[in-house]
Amino acid sequence: MIMKRLLTSILIFIAVLTSMSGQDVKVSAAFDTSRIYIGDQINYTVTVEQPSGLPLSLKPVRDTLCRNIEILSGPVMDTATLPGDRLKYVSKFLITSFDTGIYVVPPFYAEINDERGIRRFHSDYSFLEVMRVKIAPRDTSAKIFDIIKPYKAPITVGEILPWVLVAIAAAALIWGIIKLVRRLRRTKSEPEEVINPDPAHIIAFRELEKLREEKLWQKGEVKQYYSRLTEIVRQYLENRFAVYSLEMTTSETLEALLKKGFKRDESYTRLKSVLNGSDLVKFARYKPDPSENEQNYQDSWQFVETTRVREEIVADDSEIQKEAKI
Repeated sequence: MIMKRLLTSILIFIAVLTSMSGQDVKVSAAFDTSRIYIGDQINYTVTVEQPSGLPLSLKPVRDTLCRNIEILSGPVMDTATLPGDRLKYVSKFLITSFDTGIYVVPPFYAEINDERGIRRFHSDYSFLEVMRVKIAPRDTSAKIFDIIKPYKAPITVGEILPWVLVAIAAAALIWGIIKLVRRLRRTKSEPEEVINPDPAHIIAFRELEKLREEKLWQKGEVKQYYSRLTEIVRQYLENRFAVYSLEMTTSETLEALLKKGFKRDESYTRLKSVLNGSDLVKFARYKPDPSENEQNYQDSWQFVETTRVREEIVADDSEIQKEAKI
């Protein structure tokens, strides 16, 4: 009996360790090689292994990894499915450097922002040495020859033609400007009619109606449906709260709203659910049910409805006095 209980305890302990390891998030970053010459181009690869369904967002990267290491293009992203209901994301950046030295790239991180706050998972530091090309001096023992005079190449039509085209374009532009000025002098200037743009919620409601009529997710175009849905919501945030969400990640958008004075209320929860759900569909290949598609649409509509500007109609004093006499 004692051996049976001991064996059962060991099996339970192994199962707990396995379930805990399945929730690990692993982030790694490395260059293709640790040494390059000035101007060489190599890849900087970031790999993230995470449990499926975990809403992670990567560290935003602009033009450089660190001082003197420039990003030429990227990221080029790829996704793979791992055993144990886990996902693997690989992002590659094409980089180069034009200054010699040994550079230390700070750790790359992925983060999650939920009710427990912001948690980050970091990679190790990455190192890169940029070297100068060594050129051997010429053999000074060789015989010295006279300097050859410059060779005068004949001028070709291909060299003259661009200048001729530029001159013709400049003449046409000047003629057009003169003609436009004469026309403006003959006509009287009329004041331009200023058209007031629609309120932010009217624009959002109109676009949401169009999205419903397109029936994208019903046709199997789920990713395009969520791209359009989040584009409408993010444009509404820009028009309504001056939060330029189209240029931000989901976590940056939510943080910017809080800085604007937005409360963590039911509307905030709806917005967070829509944005995080859309990220899973667009980046993690998540396939939602039809009920989830409809719920995200309704949450977007309700968010606009509850946060839109309310217009109050105030009657004139004369009309109020008349109604009082009656």
